[in-house]
Amino acid sequence: MDDILISPAHPRANPGKDQQAAGVGILLQIMMLVLSFVLGHVLRRHKVYYIPEASASLLIGLIVGGLANISNTETNIRAWFNFHEEFFFLFLLPPIIFQSGFSLPPKPFFSNFGAIVTFAILGTFISSIVTGVLVYLGGLMFLMYRLPFVECLMFGSLISATDPVTVLSIFQELGTDMNLYALVFGESVLNDAMAISLYRTMSMVRSHASSGESFITIVVRFLETFVGSMSAGVGVGFTSALLFKYAGLDIDNLQNLECCLFVLFPYFSYMLAEGLGLSGIVSILFTGIVMKHYSYSNLADDSQRFVSSFFHLISSLAETFVFIYMGFDIAMEKHSWSHLGFIFFSILFIGVARAANVFSCAYMVNLVRPSHRQIPRTHQKALWYSGLRGAMAFALALQSVHDLPDGHGQTIFTATTAIIVLTVLLIGGSTGTMLEALEVVGDGNDGPSLDERFERNNTYIAPTYEEDGESSSGSRFKMKLKNFHKSTTSFTALDRNYLTPFFTSQNGDEEDERGN
Repeated sequence: MDDILISPAHPRANPGKDQQAAGVGILLQIMMLVLSFVLGHVLRRHKVYYIPEASASLLIGLIVGGLANISNTETNIRAWFNFHEEFFFLFLLPPIIFQSGFSLPPKPFFSNFGAIVTFAILGTFISSIVTGVLVYLGGLMFLMYRLPFVECLMFGSLISATDPVTVLSIFQELGTDMNLYALVFGESVLNDAMAISLYRTMSMVRSHASSGESFITIVVRFLETFVGSMSAGVGVGFTSALLFKYAGLDIDNLQNLECCLFVLFPYFSYMLAEGLGLSGIVSILFTGIVMKHYSYSNLADDSQRFVSSFFHLISSLAETFVFIYMGFDIAMEKHSWSHLGFIFFSILFIGVARAANVFSCAYMVNLVRPSHRQIPRTHQKALWYSGLRGAMAFALALQSVHDLPDGHGQTIFTATTAIIVLTVLLIGGSTGTMLEALEVVGDGNDGPSLDERFERNNTYIAPTYEEDGESSSGSRFKMKLKNFHKSTTSFTALDRNYLTPFFTSQNGDEEDERGN
């Protein structure tokens, strides 16, 4: 921090030039945002799937950053355009995560809730451990740069955070199966929360390694963080639902106040969790899910339209800016390219870990599902291929530069940067071809769009369970899985009979039922 403080000898040195530089920086950022939106619209209109919108934004940032890097203005540019993880976590990420939870389609999401939780929580844990162990073994075998075991697990945690923006936009354009869409969307949303919780847990383990904490203590700390954050988010969501139900804010002259309060609740949830030492990402995600399901129906019609448009707008701006921001910083940062073996083998190990995640979790889910609701092999391959890395992995990798000594964090940051560019540009651009090769596209083209089908009916598709001869010969493990999976149906009944009547006015639901 000392190198950016103003010298006491010149306390007000060149304030005009500083203001001019800030103005030029903001102008450049706005120009890149406009260019990204226009280019994305052109690509989408002409159905060019080889360069998705996120890839175009990343390329724009890379090109502008590269031009700035070779010019003599690099020092001045970095003063007003630099990727700060604090700015990312406090201002850019919250609207993106909240919109992810707020826009979750309730019907396919809760229909596949058990599978989504399995992929997002258990699967991310498997992926993190497998990646960390393989990277550690690769270091022991002198295949790649050697890192301590805990730092390998930190790398496995941060690189397991997937980014759905590129893939889901292609899914919507091509019209994939709604269950596959819900699995990819739900898994990637909860996956971010799980990954950041794992990273912070591993970081605490590293910093307290000398205290000799037991594995049970580590697990308890992780559960405290995750469950505590989730409880804070759900509590704020339920509080907002009660406020909008009983405060009488849906009259004409109070709709502005209603919208203002609705917009403030998510950020309150995020800052509450951060202030308590929990995870704001987990908290705001569940606040978004609860507020959409309960609070949203208590708003006036005009307020509903406004808040939906508002959160979609700011999340789109934040997502686009993040990819530009990321591309610019990738070009401007000094990277440690001396460990190319670490990058190469990390990419291979991530593919192996993603396969262990998807196929093992899909096997467990299919054990408890009836034959007509099992996840087909083509959908499993699409899930495996859809594990792109993005902003969350980049931000955590940048944070690892400060968390890890002796250049270890710099090595992880360089490897993460290379993985992000590879997955977003190459794998993201070939997603459309992959979906067509797997023959999982076109399911949604013979009717309304995905969004229209999701919004048409807010009731849940509860999983059905068939009693057949398999249960008598099945293992005790399979029966436990089936009992756990049936809890989705129990939650649906609890929600319909108690939660929805208590937290919502149900006017919209009754009208929908009469209309259907």
